[in-house]
Amino acid sequence: MSTDELIAAHAEVKAEIARTDSKTGLLLAFVGAVMAGAWTTAKDLPLTLPAYLVGGAGLALLLVAAGLALQAVRPNLGGGRGFILWATLTPQQLVATTETRDLAADIVGLARIAVAKFVLLRRAVDLVLAAGAFLLVAALIVLGGAL
Repeated sequence: MSTDELIAAHAEVKAEIARTDSKTGLLLAFVGAVMAGAWTTAKDLPLTLPAYLVGGAGLALLLVAAGLALQAVRPNLGGGRGFILWATLTPQQLVATTETRDLAADIVGLARIAVAKFVLLRRAVDLVLAAGAFLLVAALIVLGGAL
């Protein structure tokens, strides 16, 4: 692989991490809005026990999804790499470190971070979809008086 290809791959992986973080931020905002809306709606309705149970399960899933999303964007300050390492170096040490930098190793490390973030985001989205189903069933129970 040429140096230009390595630089392009490095930029692509960094951009993927940024996209995943942006998507995660949107998901967190959506989950917060759904939880607030569900709570506001539910507190003013006469709910039956089945509606409480199903709706509570939906809200619990949303809470777990929010936790996964937060984990996906949680900064990793360990490892002594990247800007955290740079903050501990003198200017001369920084130059020496960047001259011996292995771009391929950086790409592999960043790609692993991107995949880990993507997996957490995907699980969070799956939980939000499941929570939506629970909340929909709870709404149908309330509206239809079922169960």
